[in-house]
Amino acid sequence: MNLEHLKTFHTAALKKNFSETAKTLHVSQPSVSLQIRQLEEYLGEPLFKRTTQKVYLTPAGELLLKSAEKILKQINDTQKNLQKLSQSTQGNLIIGASLTIGEHILPYIFASFQKQHPNINLILKIYNSQQIIEKLTNEEIHLGFIESMISYPEFVQEAFLEDELVIISSVENANIFGEKECISAEQLLSLPFILREKGSGTRQVIEEKLRQNHLNPTKLNVIMELENTESIKSAVEAGMGISIISKAAIQKEIRLNTLKTLKISDINLKRSLFTIYKDYNLSLPGEVFKSYVLEFY
Repeated sequence: MNLEHLKTFHTAALKKNFSETAKTLHVSQPSVSLQIRQLEEYLGEPLFKRTTQKVYLTPAGELLLKSAEKILKQINDTQKNLQKLSQSTQGNLIIGASLTIGEHILPYIFASFQKQHPNINLILKIYNSQQIIEKLTNEEIHLGFIESMISYPEFVQEAFLEDELVIISSVENANIFGEKECISAEQLLSLPFILREKGSGTRQVIEEKLRQNHLNPTKLNVIMELENTESIKSAVEAGMGISIISKAAIQKEIRLNTLKTLKISDINLKRSLFTIYKDYNLSLPGEVFKSYVLEFY
């Protein structure tokens, strides 16, 4: 059995589309079709049901997919063990992280990590949570860091840090609430609100926390959606409204007293942050960095 054929089959099984498979593997679509056909001929069984739009696994294909993931994981584990024999972990590690984690948490880890592992080249790319899932699926990144647990059974997710979300307000607007620095759920729904874009992990957590406390997130008085934490902070500082972001993202503003934090009565806004990766595709540099992050916190 040709290993490249098995990798092509595995990607096609996840993508359910030969054209998307070709793009992911950087080969032509006829090449994908040929490899799948050769694999089917070798096994003597059809692996896909083909339609004009998508392909679907046959029972034989479902069986092979389970075996393929085990085989690819074994190969990956073997490569990592062989690397360990050299006593020097090296190579590129492409990390995809959410805005909050990538800008305000991971940079504090990089310096000490690279002192211990100077031959690992870290490449950080900032995406929202949904984009990180897409990049992992397409194998464009090796390791992801996201702000909420996502229901994707093909990925391993591990909590590495507890983070606190806080309501932020301009100093002038915060004075309205007096010394309590606390607002009611009713006030939260009525005040002008600046929200992250759809697909953002922070937004998903906010909406879930509100639902858990019997508040409808669609009732928020959203006046603006922004894709950038810095833009949200600037808009709040200007008095345009309030927002909810990670406390880690406003440490400088708290010191300079340009933003105030508020709490919601009886609502806990703490959350876990997660690493996410494909178990069968995590390289040795990725394994080393993931373990370092879990021990760091």
